[in-house]
Amino acid sequence: MSKNKYCYDYPRPAVTADVVAVSGNSDDADASLLLIKRARPPFENMWALPGGFADMDEDIEDSAIRELEEETGLTDVKIHQIGAFGKVGRDPRHRTITVAYLSLLEKEIEVVGADDAAEARWFPLKDLPPLAFDHGEIVEAGLKLRERLRQ
Repeated sequence: MSKNKYCYDYPRPAVTADVVAVSGNSDDADASLLLIKRARPPFENMWALPGGFADMDEDIEDSAIRELEEETGLTDVKIHQIGAFGKVGRDPRHRTITVAYLSLLEKEIEVVGADDAAEARWFPLKDLPPLAFDHGEIVEAGLKLRERLRQ
């Protein structure tokens, strides 16, 4: 057995789940994106997608739904997998791979920042703040999936 703290000879990346929650199904002029303000480093006080680390005994989709509820209070949503994002350096703490999901809502639902989110808020798609991590790239991919689902 290895003398290091891993059960394998080499460390493994952490896995997270993030959610691109978009309200408004008519056109982008009325559409909004749900973001949370990070309460902790890295990227403290920056806006980000709701999300977080998967528990060891949890399906990744369940992680996404749990994190969305914990950070915003949003429940009973349907999600669609966008894809995986794993560029080296996307998280300055360590090697992290995220599986991102899209949730489409007809209208904005009241949200509140909780857990490790200082705030939760809807932003017009046309006026998004700078985003933490690689969340801008994830939002773009989510919006492309949204277009395909709307066809």
